[in-house]
Amino acid sequence: MRVLGLDPGLRVTGWGVIEMVGHHLRYVADGTVRSTDKLSLPERLAQLHRGVAALIDQWKPDEAAVEQTFVNVNPESTLKLGQARGVVLLAPALAGLFVGEYTPASVKQAVVGTGRAAKDQVAMMVRTLLPGCLTTQSDAADALGVAICHAHHRATLRKVMR
Repeated sequence: MRVLGLDPGLRVTGWGVIEMVGHHLRYVADGTVRSTDKLSLPERLAQLHRGVAALIDQWKPDEAAVEQTFVNVNPESTLKLGQARGVVLLAPALAGLFVGEYTPASVKQAVVGTGRAAKDQVAMMVRTLLPGCLTTQSDAADALGVAICHAHHRATLRKVMR
């Protein structure tokens, strides 16, 4: 199963692709989709949508996983992040993919073993769990963490269904 993990953001959306073969995870690719600050909000959201749709076309994932976001101190920033997250959820849904959603704490728990792990701990464990992954972009590492979390949850679900 090939999974596209997504860490939504209006400026930078991290992405990572992994494959689960049996009980083993394999790194495929990672990166970011960026929007242009000088554009209007609708144009930036369109950039994100086109970017995620292009990733789906290029990497052909079987499923997608998106990190859930929470309220920030600034209501305007929270609203914009929510809109970006909506676009990031929409692209794989329109492509007919199952989309899992995971809280940051559940991602950290799946990757590091504790829901209160620091970002650098998540990045280090992502590189450890995915041989060949050398990402230095925190948004991409977070997205790979979301993909790992999804792969673990789906593997558990398959066992339960048997």
